[in-house]
Amino acid sequence: MLQALESYVKLAVDIRRGVLAGGGTLHADSEAILLDDGSEQEDVWGADWIPSIQEVRYEALMNIRPRQNNPSMKILDQSIRIRVAEVVQGLLAGV
Repeated sequence: MLQALESYVKLAVDIRRGVLAGGGTLHADSEAILLDDGSEQEDVWGADWIPSIQEVRYEALMNIRPRQNNPSMKILDQSIRIRVAEVVQGLLAGV
């Protein structure tokens, strides 16, 4: 998954199903994979994984969702951020 950007991975995370897709140059690439696999749009959020410091960042164009009370590229809802972190760290911690 590091092939495209080398130092970090763009992710799409389904917070309901507890799965993610990553890699490529756009969060939307990973989002499309999850949607094709049965995820619902409102459950999929964009994030970045920086393996060298084992850190999740919560910013992506796909996160701009006024209808879900998220008018920012950053995930504003703390409960969504926590769930994204749980999924990412559960699947990628140590990688």
